[in-house]
Amino acid sequence: MRHIMVLNSKGGCGKSTLATNIAVFFARDGHQLVVVPSAMSGETNRLIALAKELHPDPSPRELDVIASTGEQVSIGLLALALQALGLKAKSYTGWQVPIVTDAAYGKARILGIEDRNIREDLEGGHVVMVAGFQGIDDDNNITTLGRGGSDTTGVALAAALKADECQIYTDVDGVYTADPRIVPEARRLDTITFEEMLEAASLGSKVLQIRSVEFAGKYQVNSTDMGTLITFEEDENMEQAIISNVAHNRDEAKITVLGVPDRPGIAFAILGPIAEANIDVDMIIQNASTEGMTDFSFTVHRNEYARAMKILESKVKPAIQARGIEGDDHIAKVSLVGIGMRTHAGIAAKMFEALAKEGINIQMISTSEIKTSVVVDEKYMELAVRVLHKVFALDKAPIKETMKP
Repeated sequence: MRHIMVLNSKGGCGKSTLATNIAVFFARDGHQLVVVPSAMSGETNRLIALAKELHPDPSPRELDVIASTGEQVSIGLLALALQALGLKAKSYTGWQVPIVTDAAYGKARILGIEDRNIREDLEGGHVVMVAGFQGIDDDNNITTLGRGGSDTTGVALAAALKADECQIYTDVDGVYTADPRIVPEARRLDTITFEEMLEAASLGSKVLQIRSVEFAGKYQVNSTDMGTLITFEEDENMEQAIISNVAHNRDEAKITVLGVPDRPGIAFAILGPIAEANIDVDMIIQNASTEGMTDFSFTVHRNEYARAMKILESKVKPAIQARGIEGDDHIAKVSLVGIGMRTHAGIAAKMFEALAKEGINIQMISTSEIKTSVVVDEKYMELAVRVLHKVFALDKAPIKETMKP
């Protein structure tokens, strides 16, 4: 069998005894094994801090060159550790594979993987180490995939190599009904559907990077995050919960463009320059028109907030003659996720009622078939998560139902 093992160990994957022991177990049991280690604990932050000591606004290209080196150290150390135990082991950086990406530095997307060399090494009995989080674009520039990018590297390799399974080892032991650091009563889920995991990842769950979940769904990669199995079907024997997870994200900021003409094309006039700057937009609200004018609000990642505000002030505001630009980088998004929302009415109303009783004001609302998200003041985020977890009884295991004949 062929396995992909992704190691996001806070203990430092290069020297991790866990990483070595697991790799040895699979290799000596006759499995073909590819290991995707992350950088050692704190190393990526240290490297980025060094870059910013030299330049307050470092070039994204050079920042990727610097940030990618943490994983390179890990693969070399792990290869040496396995060789010392008598195993054949070989390491590859992203560009050596190569893992081809687009040129969006800091959040590049994988376009393709040339897996010929890895396949040859696996057939030759090697354990192969591939640096996570990185790739190379068409102009041979080193790129990185964003925080948590080792997950995406591992799942993409599993898809390319048609691995039997992709196992992801992190500092948490699975997917929980909420962040246990905020809700001590949160339960670990035995299973979660691909759709629920995709929503949770997009809404702030730090368990898996969203693009790794997208890859898993697109290529039907069987994956486990330690104690939780991500499934592609709604099995009748799965936990029958209306809500599976309360997700939260404090990494967003809200921007409002005030007093803009309410006419066709205004949304593009505002968001076009934002998109050209490769800034992702999340929630969007356009208020009701008053005398032909309206306010337009949207959220971006907090790291992109200052840049987005600068673009709006310098390019958008004068072009559309907006009355003003307001921003708030002290917001948080709290979300309910669950496939049971498809068939149960009143979930959003119950959510809004619970927040209202705690005096938590809702600034923005976004819904889909299996999630409802609200933006609240950041200071109320943890309270909102705890309240919703309790109101929807997520601390209690759901009753398991079976299909009747």
